[in-house]
Amino acid sequence: MKDLNQEIALITGGASGIGLSIGKRLAEAGMKVALADIEVPVLEEATAELKELGLEVMAVHCDVSDMNSVEEMKNQVEETFGTPKIICLNAGIGFGAPISEATISDWEWVIGVNLWGVINGMHTFLPALREMNEGHILITASIAGHISVPNLGPYSATKFAAVSIAETLRQELLSENSEVGVSCLCPGFVSTNIWTSERNRPETLLNKSSDDFSEEELLQREAFMEWMSSNAKDPSEVAELVYQAITDNRFWIFTDDQHLNGMKSRHSSIVNGDELPWPAPPLIDL
Repeated sequence: MKDLNQEIALITGGASGIGLSIGKRLAEAGMKVALADIEVPVLEEATAELKELGLEVMAVHCDVSDMNSVEEMKNQVEETFGTPKIICLNAGIGFGAPISEATISDWEWVIGVNLWGVINGMHTFLPALREMNEGHILITASIAGHISVPNLGPYSATKFAAVSIAETLRQELLSENSEVGVSCLCPGFVSTNIWTSERNRPETLLNKSSDDFSEEELLQREAFMEWMSSNAKDPSEVAELVYQAITDNRFWIFTDDQHLNGMKSRHSSIVNGDELPWPAPPLIDL
C-alpha cells in the first residue's frame, strides 16, 4: 500500500516495544491506529502519550490466544475507526528453557500467544482484506524462526510456524492475483521487554516453580539483559523497516545481518546432509 493516509491499522502487542513503535510510525504517516494488548495499564499510558503528540490512536484490550477476545477487538476497532487495512500480528512472548524441562503449561502459554495469536488474527481479519482486495498483513516472527538454538525450543517452534504461515499466505495471495500484501518480520536482537513476559502469564498456566530461579540463572539473565541494552537495535528503527516494507509490499524484513551466517550454515547443512551447525553466543545463552 503506497498511500496510508487516513487508512486504519491494527497492531497486536501494541503497548510497548516493536508494536508501539510500529503504531507510532504508522500514525505519523496519517493512519488511524488501534493498539491492542493484554497489559492494560501500560497500553493506556502508551495510547495517552501518542494522543498528546496529536496522533489518532485508540486502545483495545485483547488476549490474542482467545478467539472471542480477538473478535471483540475487531468489533471495537470497527465501531470506532472502521475496517482496518493494515493488520500487524505482532503480539508475542519470550520463553527460554531446555525442552526436557519445559512443562505442558509452558508449551500451552507460548503456543497460545505466539502461534494461536497469529491464527486467530488471520481468521478474523483476512476475509475482509481479501474481499476488499486491498491491505497488508504483517506477521512478526523472529530470527529464531530460521535458526534453532538450545533453550528456545517452544519459542522457536512457534516462530518457525509463523514464518511458514507468512510464506504460505504470501504464495496463496499471489496465486489468486490478490492485491493484499504480506510481510514477515524477523527481528534479531531488539531492545524490548519480551524476555520479561512472565509478568503477563495467566495464573492458570503458571508453574509452581515459575519464579524459583537459581542464583546462576538469575546472573545469566542479568548479564544477557545488560548485553541486550548495549547491543540491541532500537524498536523505532524496526518500525521504519516495517513502514518501508508495507509501502513497498516487501515480504522479508530482517533487522540486521548478524545472523545471516548462521542461517547460511543451517541451509548448507540441509542441502549437504551435514551435522547441524552450533549456534554462536549470545544465542546459546538465551
